[in-house]
Amino acid sequence: MFTPPPSKEEMAAFGFKPEDFDNEAVEIWACNWEAVLLFGAVCTQWRVAFGGATGLDYAAVKAVMDMRDIARERQPEILCDIQIMELEALAVMRERNT
Repeated sequence: MFTPPPSKEEMAAFGFKPEDFDNEAVEIWACNWEAVLLFGAVCTQWRVAFGGATGLDYAAVKAVMDMRDIARERQPEILCDIQIMELEALAVMRERNT
């Protein structure tokens, strides 16, 4: 079901500006699709300390890989892909908190 985007007033109530959102499509190469889906599946599994997020909980990442029947021999490769996204996500989080 379609939900219209929030109004400028609604976004401002949460501290956002329209330019905080980029509506451009992002192309994902097929070879990265599984890692992107996995990253989305573990998006609530961040370890957090007083300074904010410190990284993903790798035990949770492993558990989700096993639940999704990702072959053991592919898991190290996909973990490397997840770590690249994790580092970028952490950089974005830190940038927004400064």
